[in-house]
Amino acid sequence: MLKAEHLSFRYHSQQRWILQDFSLELAKGEVVGLTGPSGLGKTTIGKLLAGYLQPTQGKVTCNGQSLPSSSYCPVQLIFQNPELAVNPRWRISKILAEGQPPSDDLLAALGIHQSWLNRYPHELSGGELQRIAVARSLNSFTRYLIADEMTAMLDANTQALIWQVVMKYAREHEVAILVISHEATLLKRLCVGVAGRRHRLIDLSTLIYQIR
Repeated sequence: MLKAEHLSFRYHSQQRWILQDFSLELAKGEVVGLTGPSGLGKTTIGKLLAGYLQPTQGKVTCNGQSLPSSSYCPVQLIFQNPELAVNPRWRISKILAEGQPPSDDLLAALGIHQSWLNRYPHELSGGELQRIAVARSLNSFTRYLIADEMTAMLDANTQALIWQVVMKYAREHEVAILVISHEATLLKRLCVGVAGRRHRLIDLSTLIYQIR
């Protein structure tokens, strides 16, 4: 279980709290939606859960332990803008090999062409580079996936393709997903209307869990 307990966060140079007293449990195989207006700390939550930020108060644990400070982290965060998450000086093949190289089947399912692997990030479109970011995150080390507006900037066909692959992989490998999004249609499709606790929606503006 990925567990956030009473998280609060603010930058040292600011007096205003970006996030206060937020708690969340994400269990194996769950799909959880996180929504709410801009400025309430959704992206901050994603970064805290993945270890990119350290909470000012509270703690994050993964399977009862702190997130590892080295080696591969079982919590992977996919950003909305993939160009910010890759080294622009590396070829795509090196970027994919940074963790555990994805299988040819996964690359094919995401529509990644072998010819892309010898290119640099700036030689790919945003949609193509986001597929690379997704492929890099889906490997046997990953147990929890944080998708922060992962497909918000992509066309409808690319969105559908990526989510189809991600959800299929998550079901087969029991990977839990936190979906951070403003898109009501996407959240309804992924997180609401499924019996039990495994799929649920959190509205950050009220901090009320809507269990279906």
